[in-house]
Amino acid sequence: MNECYIRNVIEAALLAAGGAVPLAELIRLFDEGARPGTQAVRAALESLAAEYAGRGIELKETASGFRIQVRRELAGEISRLWPERTPRYSRALLETLALVAYRQPITRAEIEAVRGVAVNPNIIRTMIERNWVRVVGHRDVPGHPELLGTTREFLDYFGLKSLDELPPLAQLQAIGDFPLQLALAGEAAAAPRSAELPGTDLEVAQDPGAAEDAGDEDELSAEGGASAELVAGPRSLED
Repeated sequence: MNECYIRNVIEAALLAAGGAVPLAELIRLFDEGARPGTQAVRAALESLAAEYAGRGIELKETASGFRIQVRRELAGEISRLWPERTPRYSRALLETLALVAYRQPITRAEIEAVRGVAVNPNIIRTMIERNWVRVVGHRDVPGHPELLGTTREFLDYFGLKSLDELPPLAQLQAIGDFPLQLALAGEAAAAPRSAELPGTDLEVAQDPGAAEDAGDEDELSAEGGASAELVAGPRSLED
């Protein structure tokens, strides 16, 4: 079985799948008697990635596997194929999500202690419904509060292979002055006014007068207030 055939099968499968495909599943595409090994499949994936260099699409490895997607820098133009309004997420939701991502596992009370305001239950519910966050356990203290952590879907949505690919807090602090304290090991680092995660464009519109979550009835804000616009950068070709 030649390398060109392996590469073509994998490319066709990734285009047809419309999402991330695990390495093991790519290997199972081939007949058992002539199935290529892991090294051969990875070599074909590397060849595809090199072939896409300088083109409008790229091969991306996320937590769930490999996918073919639009390059992030072209997301603005390609998004015009979907004329529906881009969701606008409240700053409170994004702050809460950032705290879960960087300080997990974390309880709701710990989130409130860092942010200084009560967390609207709708925010936690929305993140769980979107499969960005899940309950990973319970803190061994009175009341046994739930511990929250991010999911594989969270990594896939933001184009991450693992949490290690999150921008370092020091890098976020250098980007801007978004007033969210992500204290780790006794030190506080500010998250950005306009921060970017791999695979996304994240724009935060601040309102200095908005300090409470009481107005966040839903994570989608039509206008005004402390809101943020989250635009998925690279999209799967089949999304």
